[in-house]
Amino acid sequence: MTGLLGAALPAVPLVAGLTGLLLPPSPKGATTGEDRARRAATALGVAGAAGALLIAVLLVVRVGDPVETSTTWIDLGGLRVTLGVRLDGAAALVAVAVAAVALAVQVYSTAYLRRGRHDDVEVDHRYPPYAAQISLFTAAMLVVVVAGDLVMLLVGWEVMGLCSYLLIAHDRRLPEAPAAAMKAFLVTRVGDVGFLLGIALLGVSAGSFSIADVLAHDHSAGTLTAACLLLLAGVAGKSAQFPLHTWLPDAMAGPTPISALIHAATMVAAGVYAVTRLWPLFAAAPTALAVLGVLASVTLLLGAFAATAQDDLKRVLAWSTVSQIGYMTGALAVGAPAAALFHLLTHAAFKALLFLAAGAVIHALGTTLMSRMGGLRRDMPVTFWCTVIGLGALAGVPPLSGFWSKDGVLAVAQAAALDGAGPAPAWVGWLVWLAGLLGVLVTAWYATRLLLRAFLGERRMPLLHPHDPPAAMRWPVLLLAVPAALLGLAGFTQSFAHRLFFPAAPAVAPGEQVLVHLGPALLLPTVLLLAGAALAWTGWRRDPAADPARTLGPLRPVFATAFRLDDVQQALVVRPAADLAWVAQAGDEMVVGGVVKGVGRGTVGLGGALAALHRAALPRAAAAVLAGALLVGLAAVLLIGGTP
Repeated sequence: MTGLLGAALPAVPLVAGLTGLLLPPSPKGATTGEDRARRAATALGVAGAAGALLIAVLLVVRVGDPVETSTTWIDLGGLRVTLGVRLDGAAALVAVAVAAVALAVQVYSTAYLRRGRHDDVEVDHRYPPYAAQISLFTAAMLVVVVAGDLVMLLVGWEVMGLCSYLLIAHDRRLPEAPAAAMKAFLVTRVGDVGFLLGIALLGVSAGSFSIADVLAHDHSAGTLTAACLLLLAGVAGKSAQFPLHTWLPDAMAGPTPISALIHAATMVAAGVYAVTRLWPLFAAAPTALAVLGVLASVTLLLGAFAATAQDDLKRVLAWSTVSQIGYMTGALAVGAPAAALFHLLTHAAFKALLFLAAGAVIHALGTTLMSRMGGLRRDMPVTFWCTVIGLGALAGVPPLSGFWSKDGVLAVAQAAALDGAGPAPAWVGWLVWLAGLLGVLVTAWYATRLLLRAFLGERRMPLLHPHDPPAAMRWPVLLLAVPAALLGLAGFTQSFAHRLFFPAAPAVAPGEQVLVHLGPALLLPTVLLLAGAALAWTGWRRDPAADPARTLGPLRPVFATAFRLDDVQQALVVRPAADLAWVAQAGDEMVVGGVVKGVGRGTVGLGGALAALHRAALPRAAAAVLAGALLVGLAAVLLIGGTP
C-alpha cells in the first residue's frame, strides 16, 4: 500500500495537469462567472494539489523504515533502468512541503490572475493552461522526490525545466517575460548537461540506474569524484548557485504565485534534495564537497549583498533565495544533510509566505518598486503582520522557524571548522561558518530595509487606497504564516529529526540526531542579527523618506548589478557563443553552401552547353560527326602503326 501511495503521489497532479491541457482557453472578454473553462481548470488544479497533499500526509504517517518498490523498465545489455519509488521520512516531509505550497499557489492564483484595479484585462484567458502547467510542475517535483531510479529522477528534473519556461513566460504582455523564460531554460540546461553525464557515469559504473544499486556499488575514487562534480553542475543550475545563478532574479518577470512555487517548493529546492538523495556518494567524495563549500559560500554572500541594493520587491526576495540556498548547500558541504533539509523545509514555508504577501502588495498597488510604496501598515494590516513573520523567519529572529534551521546550519559549520567534524576538510567548515555569520548580518539589514520601505513611513502614492487582498489570496497567506512561525519547533521532536537524518543513517546514531542546537553558540548569530537590523533602522530614522541603501555609497550600483557577473557571463560566454554561431553560419552558407551551389551551377552550365550542341543545325552536326570519325580513324592508324 505504501508503494502504491508513493506512485500515486505524482500521478494525481500529473493526471490533473494533462486533463487541464485539454481544456480550451477562456474566451477573451468573458467574465469569470460565465467562464466554464476557467472553473474547470480551477477545480482540476486545486483537486490535484489537494490530492497530492493528502497522499503526502498519509505517507508521513505510514513511512517508518525506508520503503522501495521497483520493476525493471529497460534492460540494455545488462544496464538496467527501473520504474519504481524510494520512500523514507525525509521524502515524505519534502512531499508535504511541495504539495502544500502548490495547493496554496493554486488557490491564490484564482484571485491573483483576475482583473485587478490596475489591470486592463478583464480575465486572463490563458488561465486553463496556466493551472495545468502548475499541476505538471508539481508532479515533476514529486517525481524527483519519490524516484527510485536516476533516470526517473532525470525525467522529473527536465520536466520542471520545461514547466518553468512556460510559466515564467505566461504573462505575454510583459516584453521581458519571454526573454527571462528563455534565459532560465538555457542557463539551467547548461548545468543539466553535467547532471546527465554524472547520472550516466554512475549508471554505467554500477550496471544499473536504480538509486539503491548506485549507492550500494563500490565505485572507484576517480569515477565517484568525477560523477559528483558533474552532478554539482546540475545542482548549481537548478538551485541557482554560483556561477549559474543569473537566471533566478530575471525569472521574477513571471507571475508572483509562480515565483513562490519556484522559490519555495520546486526548482531551487530540487538541487539540494538531489544531493541528500545521493548523500553517501558525496560523503565519499571530499573533493566534490570542498567545491560545493566554495560555491555555497560565494553564493550565500553574493545573494545577500545583491539583495541590499534592489528596489524591486520581488528581486529582493529572489536574491534572498539565492543566499538561503547557499546556507543549505553549505550545510551539505560540511556533512550535514539533515540540517540542509531542515532549512529547506522552513525556507519553503517562509519564502512562499513572503512571495504571496508580496503578491498582495503588487495586486493592490500595481507596482513592484519599493520606492513607490510606504505606509502600507495601516492600509494592509494582515499583509503587514504576515510579512513581519516571513521576514523575521528569513532573518532568523527567535523563535521563528528560520532561527532554528539557520542556526542549525551555523552549528554544524562551526563544528566542522573547530573540531574537524564531517567528511570535508576543516577549511571548508571555516569558509561556510564565516560566510554564514556575515550572511546573518546582511540578511537582517536587507530584511529590515524591505519592511521599512514597503510598510512603514509615509505613503508615497497618496492617491491610491490599497487594502488587504480578497479571501482567496488572504487565506493562503494566513495559513502559510503558521509553519513559517512554528515549524522550527518541530526540530525539538526526535521523530521529526529521525526522518531528516535518514540520508546519513546509519552513520549517525539515534541519540546523536540533533537538529536544534542550544547553547552559547546562539549568542553570536543573535548579536549579528540585532546589529544588522539596528543599522538599517538607524539609517531610516535619520531620514524616513530616504532609502537606507544610500549608506552603501559607491558599492550600491555594484551590489545592485550583483557584481556585474551577468555582464561577465554575457561577455565571456554569450557573446563568444553567438560569434561562434555566426562564424559557423557564415561558413556553412559561404563555404559549404558555396561549394554545393557552385557544383550545381557548373553542372547546369555544362548541361546547357551540351544541350546547345545537341540542338545544333544539321550541317554543323554532320561536320562534327565527320570530324569525330576522322579523329577516331587517325588514332587507330597511329595505334596500329606503332604496334610491332
